[in-house]
Amino acid sequence: MFGEFKKSMMMEFEMTDRGLMHYFLGLEVIQTTAGNFIYQKKYAQDILNRFQMDDYKPFVTPAEHGLKLCKDKGGKEVDSTFYKQIIGSLMYLTYTRPDIMYAVSLVSRYMEKPTEMHLNAAKRILREDGSGFVGYTDSDYAGDIDDRKSTSGHTFLLNSGAVSWSSKKQQIVTLSSTEAEYVAATASSCQAMWLRKIFEVLGDAQKGPTTIYCDNMSTIKLSRNPVMHGRSKHIDVRFHFLRDLCSDEKIVLEYCKSGE
Repeated sequence: MFGEFKKSMMMEFEMTDRGLMHYFLGLEVIQTTAGNFIYQKKYAQDILNRFQMDDYKPFVTPAEHGLKLCKDKGGKEVDSTFYKQIIGSLMYLTYTRPDIMYAVSLVSRYMEKPTEMHLNAAKRILREDGSGFVGYTDSDYAGDIDDRKSTSGHTFLLNSGAVSWSSKKQQIVTLSSTEAEYVAATASSCQAMWLRKIFEVLGDAQKGPTTIYCDNMSTIKLSRNPVMHGRSKHIDVRFHFLRDLCSDEKIVLEYCKSGE
């Protein structure tokens, strides 16, 4: 039916059949038997070039945690036309980036009289790194009162959104908080390797090691320094898989505060 419609249109008007759509109004389209995929990689890069934001240091999130904006009557006013251009460009980007929708809707409230505070918040959205894949790991040392086993927990974020998470009681009784954190970090590293393989199958192979944040410095040192092996022989051998991943630069454990 669709083919007949195209033939009738080509007979009536001067038209050329260029096949499947690949690009339309800033939307890039991939059509396969598995489904149709749309993205705006070129449009996003054009926005960064247009507003001269392509060389700025990226942020993990589009807005600061707990960001509150107001009319800022005493603040320094900025060019409202320039501000509206940024907001309009960001609004169009939300078609394929719903993760920035909240931040964009927040800064769009102040297009009438924007100030530097509003402009900085809008520019932060442009500096959000949408390709980030990071993980967080933690443990509840001896949290089970009955058997004193710890609980491992981890979550992985892609484009500032959680894509994988888990909370599971450990199978062994750990002798220290460092050991409990090490076991939890190993479990999260195994999940990270599985997710990396999934991304590779989807055509988005991860470049470089995956960063996993941990709030225990002893665990991080244990994963990096083989000299400390003598202090950790009591830890089950299978959990030293984490050290191999770190030495192969597939996983990087970084410190972050417990509150983060």
